[in-house]
Order: sequence, then structure tokens, then C-alpha cells
Amino acid sequence: MQGLFESHLNLPGPRRGKVRDVYELPGDSDRLLIVATDRISAFDVVMPTPIPGKGRVLTRLSTFWLHFIEQAGLCRTHLISDDVGQLPDSAFGIGGTGRAELAGRVMIARRARVVPIECVVRGYLEGSGWKEYQATGAVCGVKLPAGLRQCDKLPQPIFTPATKEEQGKHDENITFDDACSRVGRLLMERLRDTSLAIYSKAAEHAAARGIIIADTKFEFGLTTEPDSESRATEPMLIDEALTPDSSRFWPASDYQPGRAQRSFDKQYLREYLETLVAKGEWNKQAPGPALPDQIAQATLAKYEEAAERLMR
Repeated sequence: MQGLFESHLNLPGPRRGKVRDVYELPGDSDRLLIVATDRISAFDVVMPTPIPGKGRVLTRLSTFWLHFIEQAGLCRTHLISDDVGQLPDSAFGIGGTGRAELAGRVMIARRARVVPIECVVRGYLEGSGWKEYQATGAVCGVKLPAGLRQCDKLPQPIFTPATKEEQGKHDENITFDDACSRVGRLLMERLRDTSLAIYSKAAEHAAARGIIIADTKFEFGLTTEPDSESRATEPMLIDEALTPDSSRFWPASDYQPGRAQRSFDKQYLREYLETLVAKGEWNKQAPGPALPDQIAQATLAKYEEAAERLMR
């Protein structure tokens, strides 16, 4: 199966992120079209090899979680529809991406001004948080108990913001106070509380299905709708939510602190890439290395298993 590395539509304002292509919808200044491609990134570098079908898995899971979050009354989200049939025929031209190729990959979304902070919640100690804890005993300025092991469950989930950098640059962990200085304390307090509430509810749902959500990150935007001043600064969850691209998912049956965990996310890909780094075959800078078929297929299988379990 051939993957969709990038989309080509007759729509204005195309922008390409690490995974998603974003377009403006003509005649509607308040809506955007978001297309989940099969691109995959690791260490903030987009790999040249797509993971065929990954974009559909991400869209299906993101749509599930966005509905879950809204129905739980936790936060407003950007999702309007995932129906490719709502796109105008004029969006599809000769030689461009067809409607069938987009099926299962699209979200029609409310436009928002992006808050330039990654809202990261950690329930377990791994990744950059584990490295920072080993060096300082804290993560993003949050002091943690001494003697914690790799992948230990934290006494309670912590909010650890990061900068949101342009493609090709690495996001950097920052303190909560630093985040407040960038976008305002009242807004950051609200984003922190909302992020922790979403994580708690989602982690409970996942645990009942045998999956640990070790950590995750959210992105928020501020609405631009002109009909209500009170909603103009209401934070809204945007982009994806609680997918293997933005979260660490571990099988609860295999969990054992003190070591790296088997995972349902792109940690498998990261570990493969680390072997290339160790051999001096890649330096974690663009361009990324081409991926063997077996790595691409195994990565997709992990994404699919996570989605199937979580959406039961």
C-alpha cells in the first residue's frame, strides 16, 4: 500500500506541518481543512518514508478523543466534521489528491490563534523528563521525590510546558513561570488545569482497556469567532489529541518500572533511529534516513493496536 506523503488540493493558503497539511476553505473565514498525511517525525525531523495508513489511524483516534473530551465537558475543541463529502468539488483537480485518498484523513476545524506553548502532562517518568530528573531532580522546575526510577509512576500527574518551535527546530522544556511570561499567567493556569483534567479522564478510560498513558501533549488555540466577546479568549483544544504521535502508550500487562517499556507509539521508531545514531549513520538532523519496510509496517501495527484498544 502506498502512503500519502503530502496532499495537493485546489484550496488557498496551504501549510505543511510535520504530519498535517492545512488549507483554508474558500468563502468561510472561520473554518480550516486539516489533512492527516502518512508522514512521521522523530526527534523533530520528518522522515522521508511515509507510514501507509497512519494518517487514517490518527484521524480516527483523534476524532474519538475530541468527541470524548467535549462530551465529558472538559474543553471545547476545534472539530466540526470529519466528512470528506463536505469538501467542494473544486478542491480536486487533475493530478491532485483525490477525494477517495482523503477519506478518513480530514478534519474540518474551527480556526484559532495558536497558543505557542506545548501543554505536556506526565503521569510517569520517561523521555526528556527522565533525563532532566536524573540531572536536576526536577522536571520543568517541578521538584520530584528522590530515588525515582525510569518509568516510575509519579505521585500525581505534573504539567510540564514546552516551547512550540518551527519545523526542524527542537521544542524545549520550560518552567511554568516561563510559559506564563510568554502568554500570560491567567491563560496558562487555565491551560494547565484543563490539560490535567483531560489527562486524568483519558488515563482512566485507557487504564480500563489495559493501556497506560505515560504522558501526552496538547495544543490550544484562542477562538476567532466574532459573535461573542466572551468566547474570543476561550481556549480550544486544537490539532490532534491523545494519539501515538503525541503520547506514550504502554501495555499495562507488561509495565515494570526501572526500565524502558514496550509501547504502542513511535518509541519503536525512535529506538530504531537511535541504533543508526549509535553507528554514526545519522545525527538527528534533517534529512531523516529512509525507513525499511519492516520498521514502517511494525510502527503502523502498534498505532493500529492502540487505536483498537482505546476505542472499544
